[in-house]
Amino acid sequence: MMKFLVDPGKSMKKLNLKNWEADYDAGKRKEDVEDELDRFSSRMSYLQYKLFAAKSQSLLIVLQGIDGSGKDGTIRHVMGGLNPQSCYVKSFKVPNEEERSHDYLWRIHKAIPQNGEIAIFNRSHYEDVIEARVNNLIPKNELIQRYRQINDFERYLSENHITILKFFLHISKDEQKQRIKERLHDQTKLWKLSESDLFSRRHWNKYIESYEETLSRCSTRFSPWYIIPANFKWFRNWMIARTVVKTLEEMHLEYPKPKIDVSKFSELLYYKK
Repeated sequence: MMKFLVDPGKSMKKLNLKNWEADYDAGKRKEDVEDELDRFSSRMSYLQYKLFAAKSQSLLIVLQGIDGSGKDGTIRHVMGGLNPQSCYVKSFKVPNEEERSHDYLWRIHKAIPQNGEIAIFNRSHYEDVIEARVNNLIPKNELIQRYRQINDFERYLSENHITILKFFLHISKDEQKQRIKERLHDQTKLWKLSESDLFSRRHWNKYIESYEETLSRCSTRFSPWYIIPANFKWFRNWMIARTVVKTLEEMHLEYPKPKIDVSKFSELLYYKK
């Protein structure tokens, strides 16, 4: 797991994504991980039930990545087995008029999971530093403040029993090109193409630099970033599923104690007078 973790102890050291292999596969093959993915899915479902029953903690999963990196696919293939009763996906697009009238974290805080829930953010509060840097939306001194504010915000959440998992889906420029081509030639995927795909393609280097800055400054002890090699979709799914299961296990979830004296039911159901 450490290979994918952005070292929180080096938060001010500039990260270079060229040093992280987008096509890394840990020597595995697609067929090797299929059975493991099934087991992870089953285990994740069981642990979600315990989380819901205990209602003492919650889990926030943040998915970030350049257009085409596979955020939607990750949700579909990794989290598809979760019970929607206590799990939801929230997508953050360009802020609307009401959201712009508040501070930039207002809409994020509204979407934080309650105790017992799992929330999956398809994009997140990190759009307010990624896009802000690429498009020069705010002065540099405000941008630096936002990195600190986000770290403070996430620390606040973690200290209030909200575990945060942040995944950056790392694909290469060539892989993004191939995925855009596939969308162009697939009638079922044409609808996914947008101006943002073209913009991210034209400004690839700016986006990479912005992510490098963000990953460097906002990987902390209480909320670290994981850089997930995502050129191979099956490896991306396996790695994220494995990390989610491990994180849920480390919460040491316990079922709550019964609210009633169960012996009374035993007497009623199993013993005749």
